[in-house]
Amino acid sequence: MNSIKSIIKGFFVKSYVHLIQNRLQHWANQYNNEQLKKQLSQVGNSFYIEAPYKVINPQYIFISNNFHSWHHCRIEAIDHYEDVNYSPKISIGSNVSIGPYFHIGCINEVTIGDHVLIGSKVFITDHAHGSAQYDDIDLAPERRKLSSKGAVIIENNVWIGDGVCILPNVKIGKNAIIGANSVVTQNVAPNTIVGGVPAKLLKAI
Repeated sequence: MNSIKSIIKGFFVKSYVHLIQNRLQHWANQYNNEQLKKQLSQVGNSFYIEAPYKVINPQYIFISNNFHSWHHCRIEAIDHYEDVNYSPKISIGSNVSIGPYFHIGCINEVTIGDHVLIGSKVFITDHAHGSAQYDDIDLAPERRKLSSKGAVIIENNVWIGDGVCILPNVKIGKNAIIGANSVVTQNVAPNTIVGGVPAKLLKAI
């Protein structure tokens, strides 16, 4: 009988400790979110990023209302690399929801419209290590200056599946759907479904 009581007592103690730990973590994340909001260039109502996350140079980032990201979000607005200055701008519209392990890298411009749903492990970049002419190929990749072929623009009501990679100089039109694990290297027309490596038209909606 005593052993049963001990098991029950141990269960409730562990449950209580787990509850307290969760509450402390939630409060800490809320506090960190409030501090981050003060650093962003613009932020709307209902903003939340689940810990852990990493935001570089939030002063170049504009976020509208109802933004939510799961854990391991990484948003990088890079304004200096290898003795070169850049002018990054990241704009995220209203009602944007992002899955875990999301990554934006920006030296030029990345714009995400309203009502965009983004899956897990999605990577969006507007630049590459090295020039488009490969005249710095003899340098180690991390020593090459960053170069951008153009901005990434994602219009309203776009759905981006898990594991998608969106490369520079790409515009994704309104209502488009990007299939899981696709690599987007060219513009995507509005009201279409694309998928594959590289992503190609699968269906017009």
